Amino acid sequence: MAEDCCSFQLISGDGVLNREGLENFSRSTNLSQRGVSYAVVAIMGPQSGGKSTLLNKLFQTDFRMMNADDGRNQTTQGIWIAKSIGIEPFTIAVDVEGSDSRERGQEGATFEKQSAVFALAIADIVMINIWCHDIGREHAANRPLLKAVFEAMIRLFGARKTTLLFVLRDQTKTPFERLELSLKEDIEKIWAEIPKPDSYKGTPLGEFFKVEITALPSYEREEDKFKDKVDRLRQQFFHSISPGGLAGNRKDVQPASGFALRAEQIWKTIKENKDLDLPAMEVMVATFRCDQIVKETLSRLNSDKAFLFSTLLALINDVQALKAPKFKKSIKSILENTLSQYDMEAIYFKESIRDDKRKELETGALQVLYPAYAAMLRHLRSRALKFLMTGMKKKVKKATSAGFDASIDSIVQHTMEKFEKESRAVSISKEWDASAARENLLSEIEFTKYEMETKFYEVYNTMKAKAVRSIALGIGGMTAAGVATATFIGDGDAVAAKKAGEAASTVG
Repeated sequence: MAEDCCSFQLISGDGVLNREGLENFSRSTNLSQRGVSYAVVAIMGPQSGGKSTLLNKLFQTDFRMMNADDGRNQTTQGIWIAKSIGIEPFTIAVDVEGSDSRERGQEGATFEKQSAVFALAIADIVMINIWCHDIGREHAANRPLLKAVFEAMIRLFGARKTTLLFVLRDQTKTPFERLELSLKEDIEKIWAEIPKPDSYKGTPLGEFFKVEITALPSYEREEDKFKDKVDRLRQQFFHSISPGGLAGNRKDVQPASGFALRAEQIWKTIKENKDLDLPAMEVMVATFRCDQIVKETLSRLNSDKAFLFSTLLALINDVQALKAPKFKKSIKSILENTLSQYDMEAIYFKESIRDDKRKELETGALQVLYPAYAAMLRHLRSRALKFLMTGMKKKVKKATSAGFDASIDSIVQHTMEKFEKESRAVSISKEWDASAARENLLSEIEFTKYEMETKFYEVYNTMKAKAVRSIALGIGGMTAAGVATATFIGDGDAVAAKKAGEAASTVG
């Protein structure tokens, strides 16, 4: 099955741009994935000059061609585009309505100029299709077209180094070298005649255009020779954007993913008869596309969140062995992969815009991933509380009444230091704040500390009070109470503290 060139009418004869068709073309040809590895070739010239036929032979497209039996009428209306077949890099062929048409008459000049400006704005290579017998003629059909092209380039684009490929049709017996010399003289004369701003006065044509010239035999009278010459010309479009290629000197190349929006905005500006500020338009396209890429990347991250979080939660829930290094490595890898996806798609857009949008993406991705970090903090808080309880129980059993508070404060400080260290170890961003988890932990520690202190002093003070009452009653001698009292008087504080500590250790 033959590959589809996906041809469609981009701009109607009435000047209406087919947005839906352009979006379908971009999607079906996978244009957005081409980066800057693509070329746009447009063809202009007088009506019925065989432009569509030439494109079809060069790029294996299926543009509608003129039927000679029907007379030399307008065949292409508006602007059509298609994907070339079998050529690398990916090449878009643009078939522009013929100039000087009988159907449009005098009013056609406006659309012709608009079409010429549009073709110059989007194309790397502009083919100028002219009759061989028009070379050297003062009033040839191609002169107004060339004048419009040159004026538009100076006024709107500056020195972009667009390639102009002149295709001389129906080559005569005149040697090609003479035809080439004569055409170059015509081109230079037209270039010299057009008005230029002071900044470009005296600037040679070569600063704006790379000029190439070729000639073809008659398609109707020498079809075999025509096809053979076209086949050789087709080879020049392979690797056209490489150094030394037809478009090897192009400048300010814009990513293919912005082609549809750029084409739409350029035509809108041209139709409204406004100045075409391409640098400002490129900023607008870059901003819009980078913003789109951010949204698409975040959408993919959200779609994958359930699967990604299941892996992270498995690490979090391993209570026996804290997997902080693995957790951090995993969540950092997710963030880096997300940013890498963006970088691959946005790489060819303006750096300042690309970087600003990347920061927005990073902020959004961190928000998506934050719940996993919050879950890890809850786990660390739980670990810290268990560490606290274990430490406290050991400490209070050995504590004295004078050293109880110091023992408790020591283990609290150690617990908080441990939590701070572990929470930092699992964070991948300064934007991630552990203060809420820290406050909750401190609150729980204070409550636990209060319970232990209450229990400790409750038991300690009770024993101390009993001893004081015994002494007050004067119970002594060999009675059991007397022995207990004597014991308390000797080392009773330590005994009370020990009993209180044992009681406090049962808290929690």
